[in-house]
Amino acid sequence: MVLVRGAAVALIASGLMLGGCGSLPGLPGMGGNTRDAASAQTGIGVNAYLWRATLDTLSFMPLANADPWGGVINYDWYIDPQTPNERFKATVFILDRRLRADALNVSITKQVMREGCTPNPADPDADADTAGCWTGARVAAQTETDLENAILTKARQLNLSNAG
Repeated sequence: MVLVRGAAVALIASGLMLGGCGSLPGLPGMGGNTRDAASAQTGIGVNAYLWRATLDTLSFMPLANADPWGGVINYDWYIDPQTPNERFKATVFILDRRLRADALNVSITKQVMREGCTPNPADPDADADTAGCWTGARVAAQTETDLENAILTKARQLNLSNAG
């Protein structure tokens, strides 16, 4: 009877130890971890190439804040010197750890200045638009897609340069 109990305990213990091996890479048929190299990145919670490409592509805009673990990059208002009556703000969402087109979402906000209105740039609340000079406007339908494509192209270039 003692021998049967000892064998049962050994069987249960070995089952528990092998069960813990299911998360080890390289054990086919044992529930081995099959995550690809891109999802095994360390450091930030999103694809590093998309992250870097976003920062590089939109570097002309002032960075408001960035959350590398949540995958959100917010840019503050940018006014192009060529069109001083328009301003843009961007938010980029990186949704995956893999380098994929559907892992990226760019959202652009546009405002135009009302005619005859001049905001005071020296006003500390100028960003809050206390004079009511800025009003929302439509962003061209292709703008967000063009930015996404530019970021994806840059991310692919970064990936290729890192691989070779």
